[in-house]
Amino acid sequence: MKICVFCSSSDAVGPEYFAAAAAMGSLIGSGRHTLVYGGGTVGMMGAVARAVHGAGGRVVGIIPRFMDRAGVTYDKCDELVVTEDMRDRKAGMMGSSDAFVALPGGFGTLEELAELITLLQFRLLTGPLALVNTLGFYDGLAGLFERFYRERFAKPENGSVLALVEDPAAAMRYIDTFTPPQLVSKWFSRA
Repeated sequence: MKICVFCSSSDAVGPEYFAAAAAMGSLIGSGRHTLVYGGGTVGMMGAVARAVHGAGGRVVGIIPRFMDRAGVTYDKCDELVVTEDMRDRKAGMMGSSDAFVALPGGFGTLEELAELITLLQFRLLTGPLALVNTLGFYDGLAGLFERFYRERFAKPENGSVLALVEDPAAAMRYIDTFTPPQLVSKWFSRA
């Protein structure tokens, strides 16, 4: 299975986040899965890729040309795709993956996650999406989602395209036992 992981490229985050990234990578690798990710060697991105390799898995990196030129590419990728821009990178990551995991991350991770949720909601992509809630990282986002539902900006049934999980092991259990949800129409009627 090809598992796409979105996460931080910051080297300044706390050790608990690096531990979660390494644990996620180890689980992907030991399961003989393929990691699809943003192609970097820095931050949690690098930690997850190195852990996948350390556990015997395969790594596909997809990185935009400007980042490759900046020297942050993980040069041990089994397959490296250099794209023209961030949009092509994201499309390549999402389009070639069977399952998705969002570890904690910054604005880039948030942007990727928002587009992925939208594509899953419209059934333009399928597959499980697990948000790994290390140290309660995604609690605020989950609260915002609850407001979406409460104020009818989104339907709670369509929130079933993702699962908020406590750790990488729970993410893998969710992926391994995933059954596609029955989604309802995205649009509300005026009635």
